[in-house]
Order: sequence, then C-alpha cells, then structure tokens
Amino acid sequence: MTFRRMKAEQLETALNKDLAKQTDPTAAYADLPEDELFTPADFDHSRAERGGYSNYSYWGATLRSFFKNKVAVFFLCVIAVVLLFTFIQPLLPNQHDPKTINNDPLTGVQIINRAPDSEFWFGTNSIGQDLWARTWAGTRTSLGIGLAVACFEALFGTLIGVLWGYVRKLDTFFTELYNIFDNIPQTLVLILVSYIMNPGVGTIIFALCLTGWLDMARFIRNQIVIIRDRDYNLASRCLGTTTGRIVTKNLLPYLVSVIALRMSLAIPSAIGNEVFVTYIGIGLPTDIPSLGNLVQAGRLLMSQPSLRYQLLFPTAVLAIITISLYVVGNAFADAADPKNHV
Repeated sequence: MTFRRMKAEQLETALNKDLAKQTDPTAAYADLPEDELFTPADFDHSRAERGGYSNYSYWGATLRSFFKNKVAVFFLCVIAVVLLFTFIQPLLPNQHDPKTINNDPLTGVQIINRAPDSEFWFGTNSIGQDLWARTWAGTRTSLGIGLAVACFEALFGTLIGVLWGYVRKLDTFFTELYNIFDNIPQTLVLILVSYIMNPGVGTIIFALCLTGWLDMARFIRNQIVIIRDRDYNLASRCLGTTTGRIVTKNLLPYLVSVIALRMSLAIPSAIGNEVFVTYIGIGLPTDIPSLGNLVQAGRLLMSQPSLRYQLLFPTAVLAIITISLYVVGNAFADAADPKNHV
C-alpha cells in the first residue's frame, strides 16, 4: 500500500506540474538556475541610434510591376513607335503632301484609285491623294483629339468626383447636375454641337468634353465614398489635417490605377466618336485628314474589291491604337494599385 501511495503521489505531483505549465508559461522555467534563464545582451550605441528605414517608392514599385508584364511593354513600344512615326513621317524623304492631288507627270491626269505600289505605299484615293500620307496625318489628328479629351476627362472628372464624394454638402448639388447631363444622349450633343458650330477639330473636342467627364466623375465619387471614412482618414481629420492634403496624400494614391485605366479607354473612345460623327456626315471637313474621314471614304468603296485597301489601312491603324491603349491601360492600372505592391 505504501508503494502504491508513493506512486500516486508522484503521479499527482507530475500532473500538477503539467497543469501549472499550461496555465503559467513561466512555471516551466521555475526549476532552472537563475544564470541559465537569462543571457545578458551587449549594448551597441550605433544600433540603438539606427532608426527604421524603408526604401519603398510608390512610383518605383508601380514601374517595376508594369515592366514585368512583357505583353504590356510590347504594346507600349507599339504605341510609342506609332506616335513617334506620325511626327517624323512628314520629315522623311520622298513624302507626298496629304492634301495634294497627284497627277501623272506624262499625261497630267490625276492618279486616282491606284493600288499600293513602290511610290504610293498605301495607294491613292478617288481624287489622287496619297493614302500613306493621309493615314499618318489622320492618325495625328485623331490622336490629338483623343489625348485632349482624355486629359480633360481625367482632370475635370477627377476634380468633380473628389468634391462630389468627399464634401458631403455638395453631394446633392452634384447628384442633380449629373442626372441632368446624363439624361442627354452624347450622340445628340455631338450632332447639335456639330450643326451649331463650325466643323473642325476644336468643335469635336468641345462636343466630346461636354458630357465625357460624367463617367469619370461618377466612378471617382464612388471610390471616394468607399475609402473616405476609413480609420487613417478619420485620424487625419482629428489631427487637423487639411482637406487638400487628405485628398492628395490619402485618397488620390488609391485612385491612380482607376484614373489611368479610364484615360486609356477615353482615348480610343474619343477616336471612335470622331469616326462616328464623320460616318454620319457631320464630322471634320474632308480637307482635314482624320481616321474618321478615311474610314468613311473607304466604307463607300467596300462593294469594289479592288478598292477595299482604302478602308483596310486606316482601319488597321485604328485597331492597333485601340488594342494597344487598352492593354497598356489595364496593365498600368493593375501595376498602380497599391494592393499589388510587395
């Protein structure tokens, strides 16, 4: 009995120790000598003065992430080459003027509807103008319209969207303003402005800018509403941070990706609208080369197989620009998103 009692007492003691270790982690070290519990650490003054440092850069991380996407980099190079070539093409030797009607030097007859050859790389149109020169001149015009409209949408739409979403007192005003403009079809605005004002590049840009900022403003407003009351923004307001600084430091960095995406889509959209109004006959005058004019002229010749090249070349350039901008815009939007930065 004495042996069994000793075994029971030992077992009870072991169980109590295990229970004490589970409830109090320091009990596991109670039986160790004091000199084995702690090891003195040397004090280093240089390490004590060293503060925390991070070499993170938002734009650096964005660019690194973007250039890892090989497809996007390829299309970025395509856009850069096309944009550069539109400006250097008139400076190349043996280039024809896009507005000049070319005549045969022997007979004096207009060189009309000539198929592509070594002299006229894209052929000639129905009045003898060089389609190679007109295509690149039209690309310059259409890209200029697209960039102007996209920049206006980005600046004005972002400004209205930030005020609409962050300043609560302006919410009702901008909501009613948005409802008024949004109920007016953009096509109707383009037609009315083109009829009222003199046809030209400025008229097209003005008409597209009248209602083009609506989608950008609404999208930015929705994003601002989502993040405006997060903890870091509430803390900034409690500390007395100005509204401008909160917007530029706390809100806009989260919106760079969506703004870049909207801009990349606004450029081909503006070019498409220019092609549309020219298609219905109220766009740019025929003496101003544009992709819209070229597509419209080529469309009228689709029934003649030998003349379809007049539609093929401007359409191919338009497709290259649209696809490239879409891919680059999406890739840059993903790269600019802070959530994707490591």
